Amino acid sequence: MNIKEAKNYIKDTVNLYLKKEENGEYRIPVVRQRPVFLLGAPGIGKTAIMEQIAQELGIALVSYSMTHHTRQSALGLPFITHKEYEGISYDVSEYTMSEIIASIYDVMATSGIKEGILFLDEINCVSETLAPSMLQFLQYKVFGRHQVPEGWVIVTAGNPPEYNKSVREFDVVTLDRMKILEVEAEYEIWREYAKDRGIHTAILNYLDMKKEDFYQVETTVRGKAYVTARGWEDLSQMLLLYEEEGLAVEETLVGQYLRNARVAREFTAYYELYQKYQNDYRVEDILSGRANEQMKDKARKAGFDERLSLMGMLIDRIQQEIRENMQVSAMLQELMNPLKALKSKAPEKNAGELTSMLGQQAQARQRAYESLLAAGALSLKEKKKSRTIIGFLQECEKLLMTSGAENGQDAFLLIQEKFGTRVEQYKRETKALQERLHFLFGFVEDTFGSGNEMLVLLTECTVQSDCAAFISAYGCEDYTRHNEEMMLTERGDVLLGQIRELAL
Repeated sequence: MNIKEAKNYIKDTVNLYLKKEENGEYRIPVVRQRPVFLLGAPGIGKTAIMEQIAQELGIALVSYSMTHHTRQSALGLPFITHKEYEGISYDVSEYTMSEIIASIYDVMATSGIKEGILFLDEINCVSETLAPSMLQFLQYKVFGRHQVPEGWVIVTAGNPPEYNKSVREFDVVTLDRMKILEVEAEYEIWREYAKDRGIHTAILNYLDMKKEDFYQVETTVRGKAYVTARGWEDLSQMLLLYEEEGLAVEETLVGQYLRNARVAREFTAYYELYQKYQNDYRVEDILSGRANEQMKDKARKAGFDERLSLMGMLIDRIQQEIRENMQVSAMLQELMNPLKALKSKAPEKNAGELTSMLGQQAQARQRAYESLLAAGALSLKEKKKSRTIIGFLQECEKLLMTSGAENGQDAFLLIQEKFGTRVEQYKRETKALQERLHFLFGFVEDTFGSGNEMLVLLTECTVQSDCAAFISAYGCEDYTRHNEEMMLTERGDVLLGQIRELAL
């Protein structure tokens, strides 16, 4: 299966394991909660999906790599304790709490979240001294003499032996206590993730043309040569920083992330071309409706890779702006709830009491934010939204403290005015973004007509979640018109014919 299918399967499994009876007991007893074993090549996103699952379910996540753990660190250190039984005194060996179990209690204490996922990576690379204890752990969730707290689901991961010399093959007895998912790298699935994460457009454009370079592991005369999803994502972050600092990107840098000489060389060459395209086609001019005929004519005569790169740059910019716009929309909608609560109390409160209520709301949200942050249950998007909301409430609190307002209604009018100003700003930004989207469609239509470039634009606007939500919420006549026109082409007629046959 691919990594997206694995994510959905694990998410469903965690949900079922955490399902309870009316009396609070878990429906599936601990001994029957088989840990999931995610088996796949390195760098395909196994750790990333665990973070996403925890964030989407609102539970905690504790991650550990098992490669560095010894018997002592995983099971605890021995110590001597004195005991008595029916008048007989004796000394016995006890064990301190496992570092892994202790970290779960630390997260629960810090975040207040009592359920979560314990993710143990490279589980099949445990040391020889620890291997005998894994059977007990996988079935009973016990490390040494300490049990994983109730409500914590165990997910493990590892690489097949061909990728890691340290791998120890599990015996049948151990394997029979796990749910094994074999995962393979798949570019189209990773591309969805990459678009949402803002992976550099040059990387996506290159991989759109050379999908076979997305993931490679091979043995050469000079050793292992490999390219992984992790490598592409890390390279993306470095490229963006290099561009911010105005530094030259050379093959030496690329080769530090893409450990395959051919792929590193070819991507570096493409990146140089991509930089040239950025200079030749001024994206801001196109999205502002200032593209001249010379630019359009150059695009018409361009080769396949150049046109693909141009479309990638344009779509990436507009989708990034739409993504930010939708984040502001979500923030403003969520702000409505605390403001409605203040409005309902304003007539019966004085300004000081309303200010105090505002401060309490900000503090409560700050505590919730810190709790989820400590549990690893916040995505980058949710982090940004939470910080923005907290910041707005704190600004309102300072405004009321210095306003001189006396009664609650006057104080609330100041908050309402501040919120209204931000809403009006958002409306102006949305209108401007609609115009930029119109100019984009106009440029593609004037330059390429209803060719593949228009199909690419329509497809990206449809499949990218924020873009689809923006068009659904605010409309886009160009998108609707061209979408209908594309259905009248030969490709659309074939599809409509198949639909009619199904209807019969």
